[in-house]
Amino acid sequence: MAAASRPRLLVPGLVPYDPTRETYRVSPGANTVVALEAGDRLTVRDVQGAQRGLLVSEELGLTTELFGPESAAGAEETFAATRPATVTVTVPTGGTVVEGGVPATDLQLVVHRATARNDLEPRLPEPLAEPRLDFQVDRASALAYEVKAGEYIQVIDVRGRQCSDFLAFHAGKLQAGHERGLDSTTTRSLMGNAYPQPGLHGKFYDQDQEPLVEVVRDTVGRHDTFGLACTAKYYEDMGYFGHVNCSDNFNGQLTPYTIEPRKGWPALNLFFNTAFDRNNLLITDEPWSRPGDYVLFRAFSDLVCLSSACPDDIDAANAWNPTEVRVRVYPAKERFSAAIAHRATPAAEAKLTKETGFQTRTSALTSRFVDYNGYWLPTSYDNLGSVAEYWACREKAAVMDLSPLRKFEILGSDAEALLQATMTRDIRRLSDGQVVYTALCAETGGMIDDGTVFRLGANNFRFVGASDYDGIWLREQAERLGLQAWVKDSTDDLHNIAVQGPASRDILAQIIWTPPTQTPFAELKWFRFSVARLGGPQGIPLVASRTGYSGELGYELFCHPKDAPALWDAVLEAGGPAGLVPLGLEALDLLRIESGLVFAGYEFDDQTDPFEAGIGFTVTADKEDDFVGREALAERRAHPQRVLVGLELEGNETGGHGDSVHVGRQQVGVVTSGTRSPVLKKNIALCRMDIRYAELGTEIEVGKLDGHQKRIPATVVRFPFYDPDKLRPRS
Repeated sequence: MAAASRPRLLVPGLVPYDPTRETYRVSPGANTVVALEAGDRLTVRDVQGAQRGLLVSEELGLTTELFGPESAAGAEETFAATRPATVTVTVPTGGTVVEGGVPATDLQLVVHRATARNDLEPRLPEPLAEPRLDFQVDRASALAYEVKAGEYIQVIDVRGRQCSDFLAFHAGKLQAGHERGLDSTTTRSLMGNAYPQPGLHGKFYDQDQEPLVEVVRDTVGRHDTFGLACTAKYYEDMGYFGHVNCSDNFNGQLTPYTIEPRKGWPALNLFFNTAFDRNNLLITDEPWSRPGDYVLFRAFSDLVCLSSACPDDIDAANAWNPTEVRVRVYPAKERFSAAIAHRATPAAEAKLTKETGFQTRTSALTSRFVDYNGYWLPTSYDNLGSVAEYWACREKAAVMDLSPLRKFEILGSDAEALLQATMTRDIRRLSDGQVVYTALCAETGGMIDDGTVFRLGANNFRFVGASDYDGIWLREQAERLGLQAWVKDSTDDLHNIAVQGPASRDILAQIIWTPPTQTPFAELKWFRFSVARLGGPQGIPLVASRTGYSGELGYELFCHPKDAPALWDAVLEAGGPAGLVPLGLEALDLLRIESGLVFAGYEFDDQTDPFEAGIGFTVTADKEDDFVGREALAERRAHPQRVLVGLELEGNETGGHGDSVHVGRQQVGVVTSGTRSPVLKKNIALCRMDIRYAELGTEIEVGKLDGHQKRIPATVVRFPFYDPDKLRPRS
């Protein structure tokens, strides 16, 4: 008998829609209430393990303690409803992580309905607030509506994978006889993006260069940009004469506004999945949007808006099945956070961009924020700029918000064994109060992430990395190996700043107090940490580590988000006389490239091993215990193909990520990161190079355009470019 094949995927994501299944989340310090009917079943799942909960239902006569400190990640308890009932599940708050407490984590609720929901009914997300307008755009139709300045427009893909064209016109200019709508060329030129996204470059403009709307939230991530809404000609050219189309639907709706009809309307095509490939060809595929995905705009002026539910059923634009679209308009008095949706895995719940605990302070100093790893971080600060911030860090001191780093508490009798089995470093050699930089690798030897491991005790560790997936992967390995170890996400309990620069020790020594049981702050050596307090024994609890990402003497300070503003204020007050300034992402990139520090997605990914990424020192050669990827890494160490090298480029043009590197016609490498170094007064780059051309002094060329039409001469040089022996951070 032939092996059964997996069912064909008919909906986006890994979990096909099941009309009998509903999922909910219970966050720490909160409760979730679900209504059950007779025959329904409720399954409560301890996602990360070791989490207490409480389930209460008066109708079912239940008051049940759920799970506990020994429950395994993924543990489940199921309850059946014998009659209609309301069930409340509560998750208590956890301990203060910075003081040694265990963080509380989510529980998941899965309701299995005895009677399936009617699949014909739209599955709408809850309104973000009380809407002023709330209407449906039926399939294959379009509707016009008016919006006041400051109001919010939410366009919702009800069933998923449905294109919705969006038009907006300045209402005041229309009344004066001037048609001014969204203009693609102006918008792209002013924003510098194919299409605006929430954050610094989020505005859409008209031909007069006046902003009409800005995008506040986007849960999808990619859309078509100002292509034509579908036209009669498109369908005619495909052989479908008389097919209903969005442009004609718009013309019908615009008649009352005396706007001239067009054969094709340039529109913002929400949820339509298009892109230009490396050959500059326009390509399209099924939309990525899922049921309930939305885009939220804010109007800058009174507008006439139009939204369509595209009728295209002859290609993948709407996944071959046009459906309806929902539009909600919210009053200007409402306030919604700017956000982009992120998922750690395809089946994971989407998470919107967050603010760090330091946001109230950093936002008072700059408006230049971008989504970095799921959090809003400044790119640079007012009255400073990246170059001034850079020099402050090199010569004096700078403070930067690094809260988006992901933190995980690794706990339990097998905590050391789990890390020993998953990290390339020899974790058994780690002492209490010590930090080690390490890599996580797959069985292939490709890197999952890099990060630091803090040893807080015999069975207590903290891993600080860059990705939510790190925690998922570590839990999977604990289950695979049958270990008594828990991986608890503590990112929301530990936000952190880095204070870097030659003056950092003297500045922080004024305000960091360490108890007698800890290494005094001023005596901390490189890659050591102390549990400390701000100002004195009754001050804000902190973890102070001598670590950083700048190539300078520096420290990282971890605190609870509620204490972040006070910590920021204290650091700036103490550092002001020494010339300390805040530092953004642009300056950080200058610092880390000069110092040869690698960055995920640039110097490494899951196709790159630590040797190719320039951090082969993280793979302990004489480590006795087995770990994930050990065999592959031994093979790669013995037979290397590529290695990370430094380049110096001639002229004034910088090398950029992805630029090809050549000897003659042959490509021999690729630029991973490049910049113009202020201190070296040279254009430098990091490059993943074939080992045959990695010798110092080798002359190569960096390719621009197609790699052949333009070349920049360059030479392989020693890196790190700045302080190659790392004397400054050791000082």
